[in-house]
Amino acid sequence: MELATTRVKTGFAEMFKGGVIMDVVTADQARIAEAAGATAVMALERVPADIRKDGGVARMSDPKMIKSIIQAVSIPVMAKVRIGHFVEAQILQALGVDFVDESEVLTPADESFHIDKHAFKVPFVCGAKNLGEALRRVGEGASMIRTKGEAGTGNVVEAVRHARTITSDIAKVKSARSEELMTLARDFQAPYDLVRFVHEHGKLPVVNFAAGGVATPADAALMMWLGMDGVFVGSGIFKSDNPEKRARAIVKAVTHFQNPDVLAEVSEDLGAPMTGINIDGLIESERLAGRGW
Repeated sequence: MELATTRVKTGFAEMFKGGVIMDVVTADQARIAEAAGATAVMALERVPADIRKDGGVARMSDPKMIKSIIQAVSIPVMAKVRIGHFVEAQILQALGVDFVDESEVLTPADESFHIDKHAFKVPFVCGAKNLGEALRRVGEGASMIRTKGEAGTGNVVEAVRHARTITSDIAKVKSARSEELMTLARDFQAPYDLVRFVHEHGKLPVVNFAAGGVATPADAALMMWLGMDGVFVGSGIFKSDNPEKRARAIVKAVTHFQNPDVLAEVSEDLGAPMTGINIDGLIESERLAGRGW
């Protein structure tokens, strides 16, 4: 692994644009994801729906499982660590994963600090609910941002909320006068130089993917219409009736999100999607998106 500079790491993340990254828990699932056209896989022991159902402390996956998935596919392999758990990240880097996800889906390890991602050769992806959170993670060295959504619910509403919030926040910064930027940096609790970047370019400094609750081709296409650069799919595929067909359909939906005829074709006869969860019925302690800051 030779990745190190910020430009090289963010450039690597840009290679995933327009693609789908799928959660997998076995080498066989990773092969299905690769055959379906996934641009990368996220190796973890349990998909978010099972993490949510089982409860308890969710940690980094067994290195043996991660190595088996790395050996099974030729596409990049990502893996998750707990928020703030830099030792888990060191282990994943030593294993040779291509990307580390400092994820709120796992149980946070540190209530005060996220990982200093500049200290690693491997690039990081982090979740965000709004512009301030996204820029704080980029300031720490994240090379890729994703919406948090509510993982493991099959309900896309929170991912939509986060995508719209980030887009609205970016528009606010872009339209501001230059003398307002320091105040906006204070209000968003974000690094001033990154707020200036958003003001000048009208976008985040890194790619921004959708994640959390994407379960159908239409969900994936909706997130692309909302300006996302690509899509993470977790429980939505391997908790459905026909994972292979649904995986191919979601990849095609992301590529052709502006073509309703293609979306109608790929959405047909997919079998039942995962059983969803009404987010309004979740108590606060069951919500994962609130983890991190």
